Amino acid sequence: MKVAFIGGGNMGEAMLAAVLEKDLAKPKAIWVSDVSEARRQHLEQKYGVAMAGSNRQAVEKGEVVVLAIKPQNLAEVMAELGGRLKSGQLVLSIIAGAKIDTLSKGLKHNVIARAMPNTPAQIGEGISVWTATPVVTEQQRKWVGAILGAMGGEIYVADEEYIDMATAISGSGPAYFFLMVESLIDAAVAIGLPRDMARELVLQTMLGSGRLIQKSGEEPAELRRKVTSPGGTTAQALLQFEKAGFADLIKRAVRAAYDKARELG
Repeated sequence: MKVAFIGGGNMGEAMLAAVLEKDLAKPKAIWVSDVSEARRQHLEQKYGVAMAGSNRQAVEKGEVVVLAIKPQNLAEVMAELGGRLKSGQLVLSIIAGAKIDTLSKGLKHNVIARAMPNTPAQIGEGISVWTATPVVTEQQRKWVGAILGAMGGEIYVADEEYIDMATAISGSGPAYFFLMVESLIDAAVAIGLPRDMARELVLQTMLGSGRLIQKSGEEPAELRRKVTSPGGTTAQALLQFEKAGFADLIKRAVRAAYDKARELG
């Protein structure tokens, strides 16, 4: 396929790298437009892809046009590209909060897929949730699935409302886990562990726990009960989480992210 990237930031680069790694497109069949000259030079030198002089030039080259820009830049880009897309071109947006209706009106185009990937896509361990308008062809849907699948897992949903929900869970979720890891490492250091040892212990505990959930097939609550002996160290720690309202805090954080995603749209 021929792919045009509007935006070459971290997620744009992750998609570009995955497309090349899985041989979904050749370097010379990929065009990138980005406001940063440094980013353009980086992508051209690292991947051998073609650089476009403008967003309009990039769009002229792609069968698939990936919108990988920041939400605050969307209005400007839509004003520039509105009415310039060919009827058969597929637009794949990964812009947080940007609804299909907004994209369709702004671009004067209706062949659109909307996806929410996450940052582990940078190492092929991401998860993406996506949907598409009815006019997107079966072949184009296969393209979307292949592009997103090249970065990890992908889930198609018929209802666009799930995209904003996924944004609050899997899209923003890596930051929640990063914060937990950061806090556990700091807590470990506070009780006397060397930082390098604390980091290794925390990271392997996080990775192992996630894999245990996946491979055991058991519910997280059941696994938690199994590791919690009455009156033991784990029970004492979990009591502090309960006293601080940990579960409710998670719900409020996710709700805040979800509300923000809807506001952006």
